[in-house]
Amino acid sequence: MYDTEEEQVEALKRWWQENGTSAIVGLVVGIVVIVGWNYWQDHKKAQAAEASAAYGQLLKALDEDKKDNVNKLTGHIQEQFKGSEYATYSGLMQAKLKAEQGDFDGAKQILKTIAAESNKHLGNIAKIRLVRLMLATGDYEQGLQIINSVDAKAAASYSANYDELVGDLYVALDRLDEARTSYQNALRNGHPSPLLPFKIDDLTAQEKLDTQK
Repeated sequence: MYDTEEEQVEALKRWWQENGTSAIVGLVVGIVVIVGWNYWQDHKKAQAAEASAAYGQLLKALDEDKKDNVNKLTGHIQEQFKGSEYATYSGLMQAKLKAEQGDFDGAKQILKTIAAESNKHLGNIAKIRLVRLMLATGDYEQGLQIINSVDAKAAASYSANYDELVGDLYVALDRLDEARTSYQNALRNGHPSPLLPFKIDDLTAQEKLDTQK
C-alpha cells in the first residue's frame, strides 16, 4: 500500500520503466495474432467457397457429358485446392471416368493416391473401388493384399464391404470354402448387399456340380 499519491506515481513510473517495453510488445503480438487468425479464417472461407463453385461446375460438366471440361476442372480442383475433400471427390470422379474409358492403370493410380491420404472415410472408399478394379482386371492376389493391409479399426464401418470383396476374390481364385466364409461374415456384419444371398446360393450350386463330376 502507498501512503501518498506521489508514492503511487513513482511506483507506476518504476513499473513502466521495467515493464513498459514488454507490455507494448505483448500488446502488438496479441493484435497481430488476432488479425492473422481472422485473416486465416476469412481465407479458408473464401477457399471453401471457390472450391465449392469449381466442384459445382465439375458436376455440371459431368452431367452434360463434357469430358474435356471434366478433365480440366478435376485438374484445376486438385491443383488449387489440394488436400480438400473437393479435391478428393474430384479424384474419385476422375478415376471412375478413366475406368469407364478403359484406362484402368490410370484409374488405379489415382485411387492408390487417394487411399494413402489421411481422410479415413474417403480412403476406404478409394480402396474398395481399387479392389473392384483389381477384380475386374484379374489382379486377384493384389486385391487380397490391399484388403489385408487395411487398418481394421479405421475401416470398422466398411468391414462387411471388404468381406464381400474378399469373397468375390476367392471365388475368382476358385477358393470356394473361403469365399463362403467371407460372404457369411459380410452377412453377419450387416452388409445390405442384395446380391450376397445369391452369391452364397451360387457357391452351393457350384459345389453340387463339382461333386457330380
